[in-house]
Amino acid sequence: MTNSAKQPCDEAVIGSRTDVKDCAESIGRWVLAAAILGSSISFIDGTVVNVALPILQRDLDATVGQTQWVVESYALMLSALILVGGSLGDIFGRKKIFSLGVLLFGIASVLCGLAQDANQLIVARGVQGIGAAMLVPGSLALISANFSKKKRGRAIGTWSGVTAIAAGVGPVLGGWLIETFSWRWIFFLNVPLVVAVLLITIFRVPESRDDDGPTRVDWLGAGLATIGLGGLVFGLIESNSLGFRSQIVISSLIIGTLSIAGFIFIESRIKNPMMPLGLFKSPAFLGSNLLTLFLYAALSGLMFFLPFNLIQVQGYGPTKAGAALVPFIITMFVLSRWAGGLVDRFGSKLPLTVGPFIAACGFALFALPGADGASYWTTYFPAVMVMSLGMSIAVAPLTTTVMGAVESKHAGTASGINNAVSRTAGLIAVAAFGVVLVMSFEKRFVSEINSMQLSPGIQGQLLAQSTRLVEIKIPEAVSPDQASVITQSIRNSFVSGFRIVTIISAVLAVLSSLVAWVLIPGKIREGKSQE
Repeated sequence: MTNSAKQPCDEAVIGSRTDVKDCAESIGRWVLAAAILGSSISFIDGTVVNVALPILQRDLDATVGQTQWVVESYALMLSALILVGGSLGDIFGRKKIFSLGVLLFGIASVLCGLAQDANQLIVARGVQGIGAAMLVPGSLALISANFSKKKRGRAIGTWSGVTAIAAGVGPVLGGWLIETFSWRWIFFLNVPLVVAVLLITIFRVPESRDDDGPTRVDWLGAGLATIGLGGLVFGLIESNSLGFRSQIVISSLIIGTLSIAGFIFIESRIKNPMMPLGLFKSPAFLGSNLLTLFLYAALSGLMFFLPFNLIQVQGYGPTKAGAALVPFIITMFVLSRWAGGLVDRFGSKLPLTVGPFIAACGFALFALPGADGASYWTTYFPAVMVMSLGMSIAVAPLTTTVMGAVESKHAGTASGINNAVSRTAGLIAVAAFGVVLVMSFEKRFVSEINSMQLSPGIQGQLLAQSTRLVEIKIPEAVSPDQASVITQSIRNSFVSGFRIVTIISAVLAVLSSLVAWVLIPGKIREGKSQE
């Protein structure tokens, strides 16, 4: 693959090779700054929004389904279009597409902050997802195009480390903004960052494109992927309120399934697919992506509902809830380099088997705390640390395995596919886990309400709100003593459902460990696997 790029250093009147080198290094620093700031916007936004969801549900009077869509509309657009975003950059110019993605993300952020109801916020979040699908692959593509192979590894390492820190700081900063000002400021916070990225990119980053790559975008594949994932997610989320027998839910699930089948068929037939299925012939590539699917579904599903538990049940403030997962980010950052070296010492199979299994133990530990608001250090901190250790052992070797399972010319495509798989896993998990939690909540809540001395009218008002989970509004006619009992019943019902979610996450993580044991070879050579 070759890149055509404008070379400002070569065009300038330069007196020596030292000047050329200094100019190239200067451009590299600006490119890295743009890539880091651009990626950080999407990473911070992803972590901050989860912390804000319980507050958004209350302030916008939203159902659980609507809060799911606040996350899912963004994830849907990003999952379905991220490979298209990379292709657009290769064809039309990485700087151009990256800049457009950042601009669109910024405009959508303002619309999110100005949203007057949940539906407006959902639409704006979808537009954010489209922008992210353009800027996320563009950030790494700019680094690859402007750094030599010798310096690219260090540049990507710097990008990874700084964005990890940003992702860790995001929830704490976001929690503080929510408590001090409003949830709207977590979106307005993006605006100055967007302006800075655009100024750097426009004036300091050279343009580049792939002259040897495909000249057409796989819009049919992108359309089928969007309809397929959207249909499945819509059907799962809406089943909470409409039921699985609803014609709307059934039709949505059928359309989604058929579209995904059509996507696979089209990708196996067209000349330049967005997802070359031939790459999955490699056991290591197939295994690493199945592992990614199961492990990131487990992580994303649990992390979506954890803030609801911490804020609405355990009584944490948004800042404290955001800080609860900081040990996870710090552990990942500190251990990432060590974990990356495990593949050289032991091969891929061992860390990719052991890491997810340890993570499964961490997920299971989240099931232990009740609804009594006990100390973080004796309840959630041990779970966070065990989960962090397991994920740290798995993530870096997983990336190495994905990249080493295919020929170097397909490395970018392989990385993009794995990124899309991880985001799709989260997209489906949030929808599916929501069904499980709501059903479990309703079962426990109905049982407890029926055992209370409540009038049929009061019971009906309470049960009609079951999809609101902890945000159920207790009727004014209820006495203070009864209201206290009902409140505790609501909290207990949520914890009951959350525990089932954590166990499912643990099972999925164990399944990903088994996939690694069966499919991942001990040693990986470029494009080939060896036992």
